[in-house]
Amino acid sequence: MASPPWESKPAMTETLSATLPDDVEALTHGVLERAVAAKLSLVTAESCTGGLLASLLTDVEGSSHVFERGFVTYSEEAKCELLGLSQAMIDECGAVSEEVARAMALGALAGSHGDIALAITGFAGPGAPGDEPGLIHFACARRDGPIAHREVHLGPLDRGPARIACIRIALEMLDEAITRIP
Repeated sequence: MASPPWESKPAMTETLSATLPDDVEALTHGVLERAVAAKLSLVTAESCTGGLLASLLTDVEGSSHVFERGFVTYSEEAKCELLGLSQAMIDECGAVSEEVARAMALGALAGSHGDIALAITGFAGPGAPGDEPGLIHFACARRDGPIAHREVHLGPLDRGPARIACIRIALEMLDEAITRIP
């Protein structure tokens, strides 16, 4: 009898290994190792990924001291209440915008004890009429440094592949923030 596919590779995440691409799993492990070595703690503020990044960062055994907390702010109200964004900013810029992503990252730092915050807001799949499917904004902020931003156009992917693409980009940005000298 053949072994399940997740048994053929070293287990790095406890619950998501079977569904993650190998590169995403390796990125996760590398980010956590480098954060431990640099004595930095991580915070997430997620909208379209619905907490998937936080889940992934907490699935690696022995890394609980690296992940400080996560905010799942799927609604505009949650962004305002949990991260301190103003409704006026969201109304003016749109919930899926560079300004909102940056404010989410800063709000996550302000509402935590973490050193680095990664924020994701976008349309993982089709949005409302007039919204660009697959438009995602990322922001990564360090307490002691600048905020990095990326705008990505994934196109009309299904929600699952769009979320995995977002996680890959988020992990790359976290890795850059960890290794960046302030």
